[in-house]
Amino acid sequence: MSVTERSERVGITRANLSILKNGKAKAIRFSTLEALCKARDCPPKALLEYREDK
Repeated sequence: MSVTERSERVGITRANLSILKNGKAKAIRFSTLEALCKARDCPPKALLEYREDK
């Protein structure tokens, strides 16, 4: 699935999807996380990674 297709399916802009994809997001809305999980048919733990602050 292309970035454009995924952004349309999830309901966020390509720019915001790119920020999430590249790990530069500081936060994510639960509704966005839910939409991403539905689009990928996966649980949240498949998309999230915990990183301690430096």
